[in-house]
Amino acid sequence: MAGEINTWKPYKERAPFRDFDRMRREMDKFWDSFFGRESGEKGKWVPCIDVAETKDDIIVEAEVPGINPKDIDISLTDGRLIIRGEKKQAKEEKEVEHHLVERSYGSFARMIELPAKVQNEKIEASYNDGVLKIALPKSEEATKKAMKIRVE
Repeated sequence: MAGEINTWKPYKERAPFRDFDRMRREMDKFWDSFFGRESGEKGKWVPCIDVAETKDDIIVEAEVPGINPKDIDISLTDGRLIIRGEKKQAKEEKEVEHHLVERSYGSFARMIELPAKVQNEKIEASYNDGVLKIALPKSEEATKKAMKIRVE
C-alpha cells in the first residue's frame, strides 16, 4: 500500500537484548543515585576506604588513583581522621569525541571516626600504586589489655 508507514528497527534481531540493555542502564542509574554519585560529573567522586585495627595500630587505606600525594590533605581533629583532595581531569582535546566516560573527577572529603585514641605525633602516611595508607598508633591507654570480667 502506498499510504502505509513502517517503523524502521535496525536492531530487530537484537530485540530480546534491547530490554536487558535498558534494564541494565536503569539499574546503573539507580545504584549511582543510591550511593550519591553521578558518573562523570565533577565533584561527585568519593574514594573507597578500609579501616582496620591491630593490637597497636589503626590502619586506614584509601583508593586515590591518579592523585598526586602532595595534593592530599590529612588532618586529625577530635578523634576524627579527615582526608581531602581532588582528582583532576586531564585537559580535553577539542577534536576528541567521547563514546563513553565512566571515570569521575572532582574534590572529595572523607571523615572517619576512629575506634580508639591515637598518638598524634607518631602518625605515618604512605602512598603506593594509588593507595594511601595511614598508620595511626594507638595511645597507651587504648593498647592496654582488656580485663576479663566474671559474671556471677
